Amino acid sequence: MSNIKKVLQQLARNAKGSFKTVHDREVIIGRLANYLKDNNIQVKNVEHIKTKHIEGYIQSRQTQRVSKRTLQNEMSAIRRTLSQAGREKLIKSERLSSKTLNIHNASRQGTKIAITDKQFEAVLNKAIENGKEDIAAALQLCRYIGLRGAEVVRCNQSLKTWQTAINESKDTLRVVFGTKGKRPRDTRIINRERVKHAVDYAIKIVSKQNGKLIDKPNLKQTMNYWHDQAKTLGLTGKIAPHSLRYAFTHDLMNYYMEEGYPEEEALAMTSMDLGHGDGRGHYIKTVYGKKGEDDE
Repeated sequence: MSNIKKVLQQLARNAKGSFKTVHDREVIIGRLANYLKDNNIQVKNVEHIKTKHIEGYIQSRQTQRVSKRTLQNEMSAIRRTLSQAGREKLIKSERLSSKTLNIHNASRQGTKIAITDKQFEAVLNKAIENGKEDIAAALQLCRYIGLRGAEVVRCNQSLKTWQTAINESKDTLRVVFGTKGKRPRDTRIINRERVKHAVDYAIKIVSKQNGKLIDKPNLKQTMNYWHDQAKTLGLTGKIAPHSLRYAFTHDLMNYYMEEGYPEEEALAMTSMDLGHGDGRGHYIKTVYGKKGEDDE
């Protein structure tokens, strides 16, 4: 790894944030450093990075047909990283604004859709057939509790607590580890039988794997393993790991609507169960509400 890449990635880490945010930022910054190297752009330290270098990087990504929304996220990561080096003047340059770079007016609706029951069953069976019981356990927890990837790989610390809550007929489970902003949330139990099976199954796996659901040396390797295995099982494109959480969101919305809540309140409560707060109901409806083929 070149020296400038090491420096940039250290700055990316220093900018802090959730594990996923920091990890994604490091990946983006590493891609920028590779672009500089591949194009023989001699940059020995952060002070030598110029506006034209970042413009060139974004242009190269545009030729790869990377979406505007993704490029907005990449620019955000670049700005946050360079801010750590005191390059405020550079990152505030009008030439690097979203409008000038032609990455503005991007939709936040996303490209993912909820996984259907038929698709989920196929992916789950494939994981079991491939001997990936840890991934099979993670898949069920994501689908029936609505866990994010960072939450499911760290949920071993909560499994016994969840088991107790289920056995005591509690209505919700508290998600603590791996949450965004380290904000715990209570998520509603929709299908008690499936949730109980998923938690009991995960506890069985954890008992055989040094107390871990996914037995890897560190969190970064654990997350990489989860994403790689999910991709191997076919969770890519519109049907990605997050599609499991989308499907759980549909369960939540249907539950609250059937309980007689007005749509606006049902969406607000769904949003809170997902850890978004009560003000993102419209976002939940337009982004998470996309249905898979079997639901049309």
